[in-house]
Amino acid sequence: MTETLTTGLPVERPDPFNPPAELGILREAEPISRLRFPDGHLGWLVTNYALAREVHADPRFSSRSELHHILREVGGQAVPQQPPAQPGMFIGQDAPDHTRYRKLLTGQFTVRRMNQLMPRVEQIVAEHLAGLRAHGSPVDLVEHFALPVPSMVICELLGVPYEEREGFQRDTGAALSLNRPFEEIRAAFDRVLEFVADLVARKRAEPGDDMLSGLIATGELDDEEVANMGLLLLIAGHETTANMLGLGTFLLLTRPDQLRLLRDDPALVDNAVEELMRYLSIIHFGTTRTALEDVGIGGVVVRAGETVSISVTAANRDPERFERPDEFDVTRSASGHLGFGHGAHQCLGQQLARIEMRVGYAALFREFPDLRLAVPAAEVRMRTDMAIYGVHELPVAFS
Repeated sequence: MTETLTTGLPVERPDPFNPPAELGILREAEPISRLRFPDGHLGWLVTNYALAREVHADPRFSSRSELHHILREVGGQAVPQQPPAQPGMFIGQDAPDHTRYRKLLTGQFTVRRMNQLMPRVEQIVAEHLAGLRAHGSPVDLVEHFALPVPSMVICELLGVPYEEREGFQRDTGAALSLNRPFEEIRAAFDRVLEFVADLVARKRAEPGDDMLSGLIATGELDDEEVANMGLLLLIAGHETTANMLGLGTFLLLTRPDQLRLLRDDPALVDNAVEELMRYLSIIHFGTTRTALEDVGIGGVVVRAGETVSISVTAANRDPERFERPDEFDVTRSASGHLGFGHGAHQCLGQQLARIEMRVGYAALFREFPDLRLAVPAAEVRMRTDMAIYGVHELPVAFS
C-alpha cells in the first residue's frame, strides 16, 4: 500500500527546462502515489511512463470534466468542479459523444489537407523571418515569430480572419492564466467562445474552403457544437505550438552542442522535434482522469470517483522508457513520448504541430546562424503562471 501523501502537485523547477525534483523521487519510490487536490479531494498522482499510458488507454478512467477534481489553483483558490462539458467540447467527454466528434474532426485533419498546408506553412515562416530581420536586433522571438506563425496557420485552417486575431489572442492568454480570479478567466473564455460562435454563423451564411465550413457541411452538427469544437481547436492550435517554438528555441540556444548538431545535419530536425516534445513537456500540470469504477493499477486500487493526475513531465523522463532521460539529445529517437497524449484523446492536430515545428526550427536556425539570447538566460520570464508552460518573451539578437 502506498504511504506517501503529496499535497498539491510539485511545480517549483530547479531550472527552466527540468521538472521538479520531487516528481523524479516519487517516480522511483511510488509510481502511483496519493495526492491531495486543492479542494481537499484525496486522489492519485501517476509519475511512471507505463502507468501513464495505461491510465490514458483504459476506458474505466473517464475524461468527463464534471467528474474531475481540478489540480490547478487559480488566483490562489481551488477551482470548483465543473459542469458537464457543453456539446462539442470533446476533450471533456467520453464515448460515444467523444467518438462521434473525433470522427468528424478526423475527417477534417486528413493527410491530404496537412500535406497541402506544408507550402503555406513554409511561406508563413519565411514571411515572419523576413519580418524579424526587418525589425532588427534585438527582437522578441515570441511576439514576432513563435506566436504569430501557428496563430496564422490555425486561422487559415479554421477560416478565422487573421486581422481579428488580437482580441482572441488576448482573451486566450487571460483564459489560460493561473493568477487571475476565476471569474475573469471564465469571462475571457466566454468572449473567445462568443467570437467563434459569431464566426460560425457567418460561415453558415457564406461557407468557405476551411475547417469550420467543413464541419458545418457534414450536416451532423448544430452551430453550438461547431463553435465549441472550433474554440478548442483555436486555443490548442496556436497556444501549444507557439510555446513549443519559444521554449524550444530557448533550450537550443542554451545547448550550443546540440544546436551545432542540428545545424550540421538539418535532417535531424524530425528527431529534434520529438526530443523537444519529450524533454520539455509543456503540459506541465499533466492530464486528468477519474475512475468510473474500482480499478487495480500499479499495486493499488483506485476507487470509483477518485481523480488521477498523470504527470506527463515525469513520465517523459522515466529511465525505464528513455535512456539517459534527463539529457537533451537531438540524435535520440524519442518516439512514444507522451507530449501529444495517448489513447482515445491523443492530440488530433499533432501532425500539423510537427509540420510547424519542423519548418519553423529548421528555417529559423538556417536563416539566423548567429542567433543568440539578448539577455542572460536567468532573466527570461517563464510561464509558470500559465496553464501551458513556455516563455512569456524571448529576447534574441543576431548580426
